[in-house]
Amino acid sequence: MPSSATVKLNSGYEMPLVGFGLWKVTNDTCADTVYNAIKAGYRLFDGACDYGNEVESGQGVARAIKDGLVKRSDLFLVSKLWNSFHDGPRVGPVCKKQLQDWGIDYFDLYIMHFPIALKYVDPSVKYPPGFTDENGKVTPSNASIQETWTAMEDLVEKGMCRSIGVSNFGGQLLMDLLRYAKVRPATLQIEHHPYLMQEGMVKYAQDEGIAVTAYSSFGPQSFLELDMQQAKDAPLLLEHPAVKKIAEKHGKTPAQVLLRWATQRGVAVIPKSNNEGRLKQNLDVLEWDLKEEDIKEISGIDRALRFNDPVN
Repeated sequence: MPSSATVKLNSGYEMPLVGFGLWKVTNDTCADTVYNAIKAGYRLFDGACDYGNEVESGQGVARAIKDGLVKRSDLFLVSKLWNSFHDGPRVGPVCKKQLQDWGIDYFDLYIMHFPIALKYVDPSVKYPPGFTDENGKVTPSNASIQETWTAMEDLVEKGMCRSIGVSNFGGQLLMDLLRYAKVRPATLQIEHHPYLMQEGMVKYAQDEGIAVTAYSSFGPQSFLELDMQQAKDAPLLLEHPAVKKIAEKHGKTPAQVLLRWATQRGVAVIPKSNNEGRLKQNLDVLEWDLKEEDIKEISGIDRALRFNDPVN
């Protein structure tokens, strides 16, 4: 049965089930990449302060709107709060800066990137700041998740963000957040692929009415260019015999099978590509179904293998 193109968030807004991820999109190509993705049919763009390309992403959006391809209301634009802005008084100003970088009035979704609070680094000194401060050290801040979340709730009140969410949270942290959240997280974004299913985490979030978005849907593929040994040691999911066999059976690409494995289970995806053909293929992951035995076979690949871990 074909999946709906959107998932309704607990905030009342509709979020596309397939979006375009902006991690590692280079500054010199980003504006054109966003523009071409809009032209291909993408409406959700997943960005972040830490990606360092928000100005260029906004330029691509502005050009698409100017050329009449879309209206702002057609788009679902996502950004994230970086670790060094977790102190309550820092949240509003950096979100305002990010909105200015994008050239927009509000984010459809604003996400706490990691449950990690680091020392504030002024944007005039280093931006995006990354994990280290101006002295090249990883220095923690005393801000609690509750302090940061309360400040993010204020962004919703002020109309700067329509929905707020979290990323890279485990079950215990999410349970704790739900104790005091006045505005419940609309989404949970996690690393999710057949090598790292996090089945209990996904079920818990969905049972709580929190939409789940998968990043790095192709597993080690995203981390090879980071020269990560774990990624080099893991067989590529796109070349996994089970994935290739199922792709051939359905007349689809391995990438489409991996994305449909997620969307058929109600998990949103945010792949990226600079290739026009693959851009369209990655959107075509809602109108056809995998067999139940296909999903079970792919899920059986699980190794609890996490690539995106700050201590790696």
